[in-house]
Amino acid sequence: MPELPIGTVTFLFSDIEGSTRLLQGQGDAWPELLARHQAILRAAFAANGGVEVSTEGDSFFAAFASAPAAVAAALDLQRALATEAWPEGAEIKVRVGMHTGDGTLADGTYVGIDVHRASRIAGVSHGGQVLVSDATRALVVQALPEGASLRDLGAHRLRDLDEPEQLWQLVAPGLADAFAPITGVDVTPNNLPRRVTTFLGREREIAEASALLATSRLLTFTGPGGTGKTRLSLEVASRALHTHDAVYFVELGTITEPELVAASIGQALGLPDRGGRTAEERIVDHVGSRRVLLVLDNFEQVIGAAPVVSRLLAAASTLTVLVSSRSVLRISGEQEYAVPPLAVPDPARLPPFAQLSQFASVALFIERARAVKPDFTVTNENAPAVAEICVRLDGLPLAIELAAARVRVLTPQAMLGRLEHRLSLLSSGARDLPERQQTLRGAIAWSHEMLEEPDRALFACLSVFVGGAGIEDVERVCAGAVDGDPLDALDSLVEKSLLRQREGHAGEPRFAMLETIREFAWEQAAERGTLDALRDRHLELVVDSAARATGHLMGSDKRGWLDRLEEDHDNIRAAFARAVETNRAEVALRLGASLWRFWQMRGFLAEGLDRLSTALAMPHAADHPEARADALSAAAGLAYWIANDARSRTYYEEEIEARRAMGDRRGLAEALYGISFTYSIRDVTDGGVDDRAAAYVHEALAIFEELGDEGGVGRSQWALANAAYGRGDVDEARTRGHIALEILERLDDRFLVGWVTYTLALGDLSDERVLEGGNAPELLASARGWLDRSLRIFAEAQDVSGYTLVLDGMALVAWRSGDLRRAALLSGAVESFERTSGTGLNLWNRSILGFEPDRLRDDPELADAWAEGAALDANEAVRRALEE
Repeated sequence: MPELPIGTVTFLFSDIEGSTRLLQGQGDAWPELLARHQAILRAAFAANGGVEVSTEGDSFFAAFASAPAAVAAALDLQRALATEAWPEGAEIKVRVGMHTGDGTLADGTYVGIDVHRASRIAGVSHGGQVLVSDATRALVVQALPEGASLRDLGAHRLRDLDEPEQLWQLVAPGLADAFAPITGVDVTPNNLPRRVTTFLGREREIAEASALLATSRLLTFTGPGGTGKTRLSLEVASRALHTHDAVYFVELGTITEPELVAASIGQALGLPDRGGRTAEERIVDHVGSRRVLLVLDNFEQVIGAAPVVSRLLAAASTLTVLVSSRSVLRISGEQEYAVPPLAVPDPARLPPFAQLSQFASVALFIERARAVKPDFTVTNENAPAVAEICVRLDGLPLAIELAAARVRVLTPQAMLGRLEHRLSLLSSGARDLPERQQTLRGAIAWSHEMLEEPDRALFACLSVFVGGAGIEDVERVCAGAVDGDPLDALDSLVEKSLLRQREGHAGEPRFAMLETIREFAWEQAAERGTLDALRDRHLELVVDSAARATGHLMGSDKRGWLDRLEEDHDNIRAAFARAVETNRAEVALRLGASLWRFWQMRGFLAEGLDRLSTALAMPHAADHPEARADALSAAAGLAYWIANDARSRTYYEEEIEARRAMGDRRGLAEALYGISFTYSIRDVTDGGVDDRAAAYVHEALAIFEELGDEGGVGRSQWALANAAYGRGDVDEARTRGHIALEILERLDDRFLVGWVTYTLALGDLSDERVLEGGNAPELLASARGWLDRSLRIFAEAQDVSGYTLVLDGMALVAWRSGDLRRAALLSGAVESFERTSGTGLNLWNRSILGFEPDRLRDDPELADAWAEGAALDANEAVRRALEE
């Protein structure tokens, strides 16, 4: 059986109209007629790429990866049935219905509401008729077979479904045209606008909002412009039709006077203005005892009318109000629901491109792109760009729709390169939309124009923070730019959906803008003439924060500091760019030197090395010898971690020369200690070992002893253990390792304890009894014990580079122990972490220990285990590695 498509799938259901009558009338001839009908339908499915999901009696359930292909199959089967020479009185007429939605599989078949919707559509069709949902229509309207068209049959309530479905009949030469009216269930009186485009995804949000609406009489959808508040409110209102006696939609975007709100509601309800009664009184009388849902759209510009809503709710006890607004109403009983952006993929871990449409943002991009370019498809070549576009646009529906419209002239790859100036690129929206929704800049400007001056000043200031900031950081950078208390302006911007507040590190509140909004705020700061000063204050903040973190990155509390730096990594990047842009060599050098351990431990090796090399190459870098020496040490460390020993050695040699020139004995000892590791790495091309490793360490050890630096002594003993391991002297490696472990445990240096235990494990694994494949269970158990201890230390700090090496050692233990599936799973995880972090030292160890994980990957019987490991995140990989 062909593989069932997943992602966005078109479901087709069919059955024979009057099959029971035919069965009774045809008797023994019925099986042959049924078989002929089945052959015709299966041929149509096969010719158009359909997959038969199931069949029962005279009914079929088929799935198509392409909506146009499903429509073509329906057309083919109806024409074939119509031209077939059926016996007199035995003409077979088939009812066909289809809907496009989420193709989720469970136990070998499709599950979910979209399958039921397709089935219900087929259930109201007539023999010879093909009905399609609005979702399917949107995907096929530009790709219909020649001569075919779709006829609007209106919205119909279908059995067991909460919302009415807009149905369309396929009209084409060779198909019957005249059918009896569709018989659905009664429709609740409403004035909900007919949607001309499909609504994709948001099932979780619809369910959450619907649950809130069932228990709250005032529900307010909030979010910035372009988030899709209006569309979501219409979907929720549609699904509430069966629980209300009437549903009314009131568009408030065309008015700005709060005193006109009640009259606008009355007009939407069709209430005549007579009898001298107020609009509020007429609304209350009209509602009476009926359960009525009012949908008030674009309330933010008439926020002063909030008391009107409060009075209506108090006077009409059966009234429920659903509001969409960029800020809350702030009245009693209000339940806020912040509308999130659409789900976006992770560009670093993309699923197969055929599954990308499971993300609502990608599905929206594809559908809107096909509306302007019917042959648009997602391919291996453009899938990463499509995913990155959706991420860069924050999953904002308006931004994605505007971007998709550009495929008329730009490929996704070309579009991605222009998104640095997204507000200019994303213009020219549909002319029937309000002007503020025709460009992304217009949508954001609409909210900005309603801000008071202190809010505008803070809004502009916050543009310099990339990825958000805590309250203290905001106060430090923005205090001088905002009159009054910045906290008041922060609260106002959050309320107006221009700023988002979330829980940051250690539960501290953190405030961030969507990138599309931040770009607009950046423009405002530039227009106000404050941008350069704000960027300089932001740079000072980041430099101070990095320097403060440096002293903790090797301590017992390093996890918290690493987390804090990672949370602020985008701010660090922006600050570094500012230092380079303004030729502040010393600042760039010190910033890079402060951060190198963060870059190393959290797997940003290539990025960190690139930034340090940029700083070292800046004009006047040599004018700051101490900062330059620290940066050389940092660059050397990162180059070592990516296994570029030659580059690392060059940096260390320059540092050693600088330290000697400055008379910096402690710095010299650290540089000598560091360079020893570049000589400990065995050359995997010729198997050579360099004795200079031990020589450098002994020189460093002498200085550490002279300075009374016990930590330096312990680290030097560990370095000598590594040098011994590199030249194959297992006994000395163990001896030196245990000396180092005793010192570093006494000093509670958990970072180095993790690495010493790792080295002791390597010593066990490089024992001849293990290397020669003999029976050495005690050595393997010892190595596993050391590695377990090491992994727990690195996992506690989320030290990516650390556990990438340790997991490789654990895969080797599993391989030597004969547990090949475990070895393959861990190796799959290691390969993924090596790729994302840039860690390159495993290759050296494998050359010494005779480990070739590629053989595990290439073994067909282990391919699934390898793939499973490659899909694990860090926490799950560690958990699986520590399992007994």
